[in-house]
Amino acid sequence: MPRHPRRSCALVSGGVESAALIDRLLARGDEVHPVYVRSGYRWEPAELRHLRRLLRAMRSPRLQPLAVLRAPAKELAGAAHWGFSGRAVPGARSADASVYLPGRNLLLISCAAVLCARREIDAIALGTLRGNPFPDASPGFFSALAKTLAAGLKRRIRLETPFRALTKAQVMRGAAALPWALTFSCISPRAGAPCERCNKCAERRRALR
Repeated sequence: MPRHPRRSCALVSGGVESAALIDRLLARGDEVHPVYVRSGYRWEPAELRHLRRLLRAMRSPRLQPLAVLRAPAKELAGAAHWGFSGRAVPGARSADASVYLPGRNLLLISCAAVLCARREIDAIALGTLRGNPFPDASPGFFSALAKTLAAGLKRRIRLETPFRALTKAQVMRGAAALPWALTFSCISPRAGAPCERCNKCAERRRALR
């Protein structure tokens, strides 16, 4: 009997790590279920448009249609947070810690895990990079959350972070043939295009160089 491919959920945005993550899962033979979670941040409409273009360019028989989930975060982070207000958006010279989104990974993974339990998918992959300064991106956090998910959903779901020891530039060098021009990493887009002035635009430029 033919062997069925392993089924994995890829938590994606529209950035470099998302493209590389999907490529890595496909390369190892997985059936990949991309998931995007909308929380109401200002950049999401532009990000989602770019993500859909990226997925079309990466089409594969094992790449499943994008699932878009909703988990509003405005009341959690506060309407004054720069991600909603557009004021005092972290600029090109800001520290990485300045782009913290409260409870971001906790919210995203929890939403994806419920979907995975329904679809009988056993792994969630994230594009977390080396040097990520946030408390919800540490190995201890992922390990503890995986145990909590197993208890709450009665299903063991692995949390995979294959780029945890890599920088963005190293991730790109490892998958040089991907359509990087279609990726999008901006937290203050203008008319759907990157602002070229924010923290994320600067990070992307450095990696491309």
